[in-house]
Amino acid sequence: MDGLSVVIVGGGAGLGLLLADMAVESGASRVGIIDVDGAAAEAAIESARAAGLKTAFAAGDIRTANAAHAAFEQVAGQLGRVDTVINSAAIYPRKSMLDITDADWDASNAVNIKGTFHICVAAIRQFREQSSDAPVKGRIVNITSVDAFKAHLQNAHYAATKAAVVSLTKSFAQEVAADGILVNSVAPAGMATDKAREAGFLDELAAASPLGRGGTPREMGEWVMMAGGPKNTYMTGENIIVSGGYIYA
Repeated sequence: MDGLSVVIVGGGAGLGLLLADMAVESGASRVGIIDVDGAAAEAAIESARAAGLKTAFAAGDIRTANAAHAAFEQVAGQLGRVDTVINSAAIYPRKSMLDITDADWDASNAVNIKGTFHICVAAIRQFREQSSDAPVKGRIVNITSVDAFKAHLQNAHYAATKAAVVSLTKSFAQEVAADGILVNSVAPAGMATDKAREAGFLDELAAASPLGRGGTPREMGEWVMMAGGPKNTYMTGENIIVSGGYIYA
């Protein structure tokens, strides 16, 4: 992220929070956070503030276009420019397939699909307005999931939304290729987080992976940094699966 202005959506917790810190570590010049929890968004930029970087945050409900665009415009305006946008906001409900309700579908679709769509639109508008002599005018990285490609009886609606984001990524990539905007996605497998440890999921993750362990959030985040960073000058419309071989098992 050397020298880039980075905005992370859903950066108040989980992988998004880690990505904010990793952006600082990898040399980002400016960091913005959008999260439904405004206090969490502000806390997430602490490492960037401590490093003396220009920062911005906004509380934003990305489920509607107006709110999502307003939050993005607020952060972009404070930062001055945006070079990379990471869509990490999502909800992950677990429920037996035959018990999924209309309300469950609507909640997952609103955040995971529509929210991602709204932020992509806002980011593209920002990139198109900015002046740049570089071949790459902006980068978007959408966080999908290996669940988009595997059968999961306890989170079918989540898996379906992540498959939709893979499709959206490809469509956006083709739409804006002529503008020099790169749009990719990263699909992590289940991660060995503190939350997974507390829930007793580590053995399940280890059993599912040919490597015998769940991947760490940082191992997943490295691929997000690559896709959204300055070394990526040609890859677009791709989905990077980081599963430790789980996808093939």
